[in-house]
Amino acid sequence: MKLYYVYILQCSDGLTYTGMTNNISRRFEEHQRGMNKSCFTFKRRPVRLVFHQEFNDVDQAIYFEKRIKNWSSKKKLALANGDYDLLKLLAQCRNETHAKNRTQVVGLDSARPDITRAND
Repeated sequence: MKLYYVYILQCSDGLTYTGMTNNISRRFEEHQRGMNKSCFTFKRRPVRLVFHQEFNDVDQAIYFEKRIKNWSSKKKLALANGDYDLLKLLAQCRNETHAKNRTQVVGLDSARPDITRAND
């Protein structure tokens, strides 16, 4: 059975890189040695493998990689450290236009309506 790995590297500048491979040790060495000058990690070496997840279905690995690839570095490092409480907190939407953060007018019959947060 062929295995696939989604991995997160922490670069020397603190940024993170997410990738997928079928040979985690080979791919890590390629990043560490700077085999590809156009790679994101080339000028950010040395790198450190902080997380990897094994998959036996390539489609699941691709899906997971795409899902976490655009996460913030804080969120990726929370995953890598197994800090699921922080991960949950970082996953919450803080956008003012999000439904849970919108204000709504209540009591339109009164002269001065009360403003409350949705979901209060």
